[in-house]
Amino acid sequence: MCESPLEGSVRKGGNRVRITAQLIDATTGAHLWADRFDGLLEDIFDIQDKVASSVAGVIEPTLQAAETARSASRPTNDLTAYDLYLRAYAMVLSSARQVPEALRLMEQAIGRDPRYGPALAWAAFCCFRLLFDGWSEDREADALKAADYARRALQVADDDPGVLANVAIALAYGGEDIGAMMALVDRALALNPSYARGWHISGALALYAGQPDIAIEHNQAALRLSPRARVGPSLGVIGFAHFLARRFHEAVPRLLLAIQDDPGYSHPYRVLAACYAHMGRLDDAREIVKRLRAVTSVVIPDATFLRNLEHRELFLSGLRLAAGETA
Repeated sequence: MCESPLEGSVRKGGNRVRITAQLIDATTGAHLWADRFDGLLEDIFDIQDKVASSVAGVIEPTLQAAETARSASRPTNDLTAYDLYLRAYAMVLSSARQVPEALRLMEQAIGRDPRYGPALAWAAFCCFRLLFDGWSEDREADALKAADYARRALQVADDDPGVLANVAIALAYGGEDIGAMMALVDRALALNPSYARGWHISGALALYAGQPDIAIEHNQAALRLSPRARVGPSLGVIGFAHFLARRFHEAVPRLLLAIQDDPGYSHPYRVLAACYAHMGRLDDAREIVKRLRAVTSVVIPDATFLRNLEHRELFLSGLRLAAGETA
């Protein structure tokens, strides 16, 4: 059964009193329900009865809904599929170079359990990364797989914050309505406001939508919430956001740290090369392109994920300059 403690507090100001109560899922930290009750101190017993009545009325259906959601997002009953998923999960978060192998393992897990929501969502994310990093050997096929896995994941685990976040970034890159995908991540964060990776992806989508300052704010929140996680992904988004806002000198140190965190991740190299080019540091830009070519053959990527046309052209023109291309 779902472990969900009831917490609360009482505050007094003059002759008024405020009682707050909240129900929390002890496993995930997600807020299941919260409310507050105000009144005069002389009516404290009436307020107490109101609190008790409200809690009694909400707690059973809330707990039932939480338990239903938990059952829907539980790991598969197939232990081999679960083992494959765990191995792939560790890989995809450790290094960009391991994404192809992580996808292979996720697809094996899905083969054993076609309704394994988290594995479907991570497979969609892996396909997105192959496209984003420039490692896809068949962009059309990988784009179709990303969309298929993402939609199947939503069908079987639509209240899992991790599923929602992975689906949102995969579909957003594939061209789905950016507002709808941002709403998916908002839903994930409503389910778990302390979900660091959700804040990271929310920031990435804000960047796609042309909102660099929100992208920075959300990724700073991700770093605060999970200080022991890899810093590269969030620093990469923050650096890209500063670049798109034309704060080139602020972008450079973040991008250098993102590359240091994961030297196999191609995207920060591209942004840094474009950044150096727009700063007039062409020798540095060309050195970064040289390092990028050691990671991927794709120097000038498909940048349609950037919905803001000025941002897209800033990125691509910098890259073309850095790569010595004229068009």
